[in-house]
Amino acid sequence: METYHSIGTSTDWIVMIVYFIAIMLFGSYFGKYNRTTTDFFFGGRRFAWWLIAMSIVATGVGSHSFIKYSAKGFEAGLSSTMTYMNDWFFLPFFIFGWLPIIVYTKIRSIPEYFEKRFSAATRFLATILLLLYMIGYVGIGLLTMGKAILPLLPPSFDIFGMNIQVTLMGLVVVIALIVGIYITYGGQTAVIFTDLAQGFILIFAGMLVFFLGISYLGGFDIFWNLLPTEWKLPLAHFNEPPGFNFVGIFWQDGVAGSIGFLFMNMGLIMRFMSCKSVDEGRKAAAFNILFMLPISAIVVGNAGWIGKAISIINPDVVSPNTDPDAIFVVVANVISHPGVFGFVMAALTAALMSTVDTLLNAIAAIYINDVHRPAKKWLSKKVQTWKEEDRQELLSARVATAVFTVMGVLAVIPFSQFPTVYEAHGYFHSTLTPPLVVGIFLGIFWKKFTNTAVISTFVGGVALMVLGMHYPVPLIQIFAHGTEYVPEHPYIYIGALYNLIVCLGVAVITTITQKQQQQLIEKIKRLPNHGLLMIGMITASIILFLMIILNLASLPVLLGAVIILVILVIIISDYYIEYNEEEKTDGLTVWSLSKTKEYFKGSKINDAEGEKVKVHWKQKPGEDDTVNFSTTEMVKMKANPGDLVYLTDARKWLGGLKSVHSVFGEPHNENGTVYVTQDHIEQGQFVDKKLLLAEKEM
Repeated sequence: METYHSIGTSTDWIVMIVYFIAIMLFGSYFGKYNRTTTDFFFGGRRFAWWLIAMSIVATGVGSHSFIKYSAKGFEAGLSSTMTYMNDWFFLPFFIFGWLPIIVYTKIRSIPEYFEKRFSAATRFLATILLLLYMIGYVGIGLLTMGKAILPLLPPSFDIFGMNIQVTLMGLVVVIALIVGIYITYGGQTAVIFTDLAQGFILIFAGMLVFFLGISYLGGFDIFWNLLPTEWKLPLAHFNEPPGFNFVGIFWQDGVAGSIGFLFMNMGLIMRFMSCKSVDEGRKAAAFNILFMLPISAIVVGNAGWIGKAISIINPDVVSPNTDPDAIFVVVANVISHPGVFGFVMAALTAALMSTVDTLLNAIAAIYINDVHRPAKKWLSKKVQTWKEEDRQELLSARVATAVFTVMGVLAVIPFSQFPTVYEAHGYFHSTLTPPLVVGIFLGIFWKKFTNTAVISTFVGGVALMVLGMHYPVPLIQIFAHGTEYVPEHPYIYIGALYNLIVCLGVAVITTITQKQQQQLIEKIKRLPNHGLLMIGMITASIILFLMIILNLASLPVLLGAVIILVILVIIISDYYIEYNEEEKTDGLTVWSLSKTKEYFKGSKINDAEGEKVKVHWKQKPGEDDTVNFSTTEMVKMKANPGDLVYLTDARKWLGGLKSVHSVFGEPHNENGTVYVTQDHIEQGQFVDKKLLLAEKEM
């Protein structure tokens, strides 16, 4: 396989460095909007849909997309777009189910939802699984960027008399350092605004490569006729080759990947939580999936198609044996002039920033919400004001971001062993998403899904998944649909189907046997030594789990161990954890969304549709979180004291950057004026004599 070094000119490097500095300064500017952890993680829940939609493009069209879909485009042709068009299956479930729940329940992380819906123990397990997932995602992002930049660098260089070898891991460390510094001080607002800029740049750069490539080849007809017939097919072959086939891609990308990306990618979810309202989030999701994804599929994959066409007419320029992960960089260099290539590569590095900074910000949010706060509550008795506490958490969030950046670098090591980023990403998704995906999806849409069921899914499902890794034959082979067994990386994609089925199977069986479980627990509690019996069960569970993880017996014995482990976990959960179905599902499933809205507001919902009004603002004394409009404007908005209100700078192009959420207070008689507190002014960054636009939320 042909590798490349020292691609590009000094002009290209100047363009890239200038871009990097500019984007870091741009992002750092928005650090001033981080006054609280809510600002740092959720951007103050203030932004308009179009701003969020465009920043999601930059996150979705991340660094790995350009590299991995170009690689598959080079290997398989237009069918590479198949993997990019799957998300619409689950759009209705997301915008009408998960999105309103995560916003109206005011959760700050996915594990927090698990505690509200199930129990604290479930939250603990979900936190471990989610952190592993997010750190792995950061590792994939860093690996991709390292592979993208490596062809630009020489094999080695001399500095201060020392010869430095340029390696993939060394490069990843440098990249992680730059991204870590940037996100540590920027926060969610910086992420959103840099992603807004980078979203436009990425789309433009990707389309530029396509048009320059077509021009290089002499026109679209020549390009199209050069492609082999198989490269023009919209879908891959059913079950071959093992590295890219329809059935494997469907289960991995179309099902596990799509649900995982929409429902448990905390970085993406936090972006939606930054919208000013649920309706704005729905608009952003629908616009992104229905309009932007088809464009993005062409943007990220076309360099591979162009590379294939060039390799046919001129294999000396683009070798058919080119490393697929390097094809985007190679093609961009061939078809571009100096400077233009630098711009395209700057766009690619921008994609890394968009993906990794989002994920790091999300990991820090999970750490603060699900590790730092519970640990502090348990360890410290010191009473702090909320401002002191918030300041301390903001500092801890920044430290956590730096620590998780290092862990992301370490995660690169195992992923770098795969032949391409696509395979590494596929294995990562199919391995880490199924337990949480099943837990979230059934938690939202199945009221009967119990706390014991989700715990047994996390423990028993993971045990069966590990067993599948140890024994892909025969466990995963049963579901393989005839895909070829590759000893080095067996059943990379179809493993997602096996993992989903075993997790779903454990979840469903545990749920439908709830009545029998309760009868068994009642019998156990009548035993004189039931406490001692439970300690024995916990010890046995730990021993069995370790035995399965470490593969210390034959397959039949380990399968028996999994069955016993699941039974023990069910008994232990039922014995120790009280679960009230009515209490734990009220307002936390799609079947009770009206209650969820009432909990969000704290009173009855006012659905009367009023007008938006423009007003001048004046400061009032005091610190109460209410704003006061005139009686006339309250009538126009059909608002009552106690309703929720959103106030934003009337300049629409700001997209809600200068805005606050508050509560209607008692009205006055001064038309055209709203009275706000000093805290509202600082939080909203309101500008003197600039009009505000007000609308009733509910």
